[in-house]
Amino acid sequence: MSPEVGPYDALLLVSFGGPEAPDDVIAFLENVTRGKNIPRDRLAEVGEHYYRFGGRSPINDQNRALLAVIREDLAGAGIDLPVYWGNRNWDPYLADALRAMADDGITRAACFVTSAYSSYSGCRQYREDLATAGAEVEGVPRLDRLRHYFNHPGFVEPVVDATLAALAELPAGVRDDAHLVFVTHSIPESMAASSGPDGDAYVTQHEAAVAEVVERVRLETGRRPAHDLVYCSRSGPPSVPWLEPDVNDHLGRLAEAGAAAVVIVPIGFVSDHMEVVYDLDTEALATAADLELPAVRAATPGVDPRFVAMVRELLVERAAAERDERPGRVTLGRVPASHDRCPGHCCPNPRASLATVGGEDA
Repeated sequence: MSPEVGPYDALLLVSFGGPEAPDDVIAFLENVTRGKNIPRDRLAEVGEHYYRFGGRSPINDQNRALLAVIREDLAGAGIDLPVYWGNRNWDPYLADALRAMADDGITRAACFVTSAYSSYSGCRQYREDLATAGAEVEGVPRLDRLRHYFNHPGFVEPVVDATLAALAELPAGVRDDAHLVFVTHSIPESMAASSGPDGDAYVTQHEAAVAEVVERVRLETGRRPAHDLVYCSRSGPPSVPWLEPDVNDHLGRLAEAGAAAVVIVPIGFVSDHMEVVYDLDTEALATAADLELPAVRAATPGVDPRFVAMVRELLVERAAAERDERPGRVTLGRVPASHDRCPGHCCPNPRASLATVGGEDA
């Protein structure tokens, strides 16, 4: 029998968005930084990252590919459910997606967000933007965010296999002593401290995912690799502390310490968007080359079939919970399954209190 997904009559893929042509770049960055008083020259500086790739972020194409395989996966499981897609910061915008859903008569949708961890920028801000977009739409459906999935097998297992594949790419003489450098997006220390219902969830969740990947690599190779969690894409004024160390600084320290090689594992990202192709593939690998430190970057989950199936599994799990059933909640590692509805004090907005969807305060 086909899995039951009622009370949901749609799934919404929610993502960040990115420019698709050079003329889009500055307008996109203005959307991202609206209300943050970022100087124009800083936007132009960041814009150069995009211009190096023809002014086009890879994220929208990656979401188109993900959207297509999610639809195929649902259909293959016998689930007849429309799947929509909306972005926070670029076309297709969330308001347009919600308007299309309302026009199609959708009444309640589960939202899969392309961010695996708890933080203001990775969770509440998405829920705020969904609420803001919904306020523009007459007859907007009810929206529920699916739970965080940093510890779901569909996310962890592709990362494990990508790490093993990257290790295999290193020269045999350095492979056994390679250092795993797990990288995620840096955020302000204050935001990290207030993340999750009890605080410090952002780092705790990453550390749990890293520990699980390292253990599974040990089981496959017979060796526990040296490893660290580091950060990329820091922004904002220097006076505001952000999570450190930066990946490039860390590579320098590893080289000084005599590390044989590194595998850069983008544990904080679900696909190869700009922070991966620029901050890691361009900057970090160039740093490693300058240091004469052999380095390979592991793949992100992308459209790995296990990651795609995870979306369906989270949908079915949440639908069962909404029917007052007791679904099994599959996880790996030491951190239990995340909440379905975010507590009101979870991942607070550092500047203002705004309406959200999908939480206890919604």
